[in-house]
Amino acid sequence: MKPQRKSEFLASAPSFLWLAMFVLVPVLIIFGIAFRPALAGGGIGSGWSLEAIRALADPSYPILLVRTLWVSFITTFACILVALPVAYAMARLTPIWRSRALLLVIVPFWTNFVIRVFAWQQILHAEGYLAQMLRAIGLLGENDRLLGTQAAVVMVSIYTYLPFAILPLFAAAEKFDFGLLDAARDLGSKPLGAFVQVFIPGVRQGIITAVLVVFIPMLGSYVIPDMVGGADSQMIGNKIAQRNFNDRNLPEAAALSGALALLVLAPMFLKRKGAEA
Repeated sequence: MKPQRKSEFLASAPSFLWLAMFVLVPVLIIFGIAFRPALAGGGIGSGWSLEAIRALADPSYPILLVRTLWVSFITTFACILVALPVAYAMARLTPIWRSRALLLVIVPFWTNFVIRVFAWQQILHAEGYLAQMLRAIGLLGENDRLLGTQAAVVMVSIYTYLPFAILPLFAAAEKFDFGLLDAARDLGSKPLGAFVQVFIPGVRQGIITAVLVVFIPMLGSYVIPDMVGGADSQMIGNKIAQRNFNDRNLPEAAALSGALALLVLAPMFLKRKGAEA
């Protein structure tokens, strides 16, 4: 092995081992459990079985999958839509105000995630101030509710994942050459046109990162739908949690988790295959 290759291997070995131990090995274990039988009293039986794989043909799963993809897409799209102008504005601030704005983005992480979602339960409650105000101005009917709906899941998800979209976009915007926007305006472009045609392509890598860090966690989200959603807003993550904690059917939970992992990885493999072709 050449000295340069050896030094590169030694430098990347700790990261590779960490990923192998805490990412690759658990995923392989999950796929392995999916092909084991489930015990009647809960747990994993001996031998091998395709029972958990066959259970994926349950008619309710496609509905859950479509709902999961739809809620994840809407949440991701809304987060990017809000995060882009926020990242742009933050990057144009002076250094001292930029650090203060960044602190405001990070502040929600100082509070426990479950506590923040529980706070939204109180905000969206049928007798809460928000519901009373919306009823007073006629935007909410007497029998309508905010809590326990798919809209509540999307709203709380946007609040939760918005900082994850702002941070990578801000990192990309901070390196962007804003002189390009001035040049575009000098050439006759309107401010919005310059923003769309120059700034957004200039922070493309930040957008890709923001999409990944919002969309992928949303696919497996179950706490938010469980706490602020209803029966018609449950997602795949809730079904996995139900199979694991309530039913104690670990093989079926593993099969669902494996299917979700393949769903996430499939676009990456297809993109790489297309690039190689």
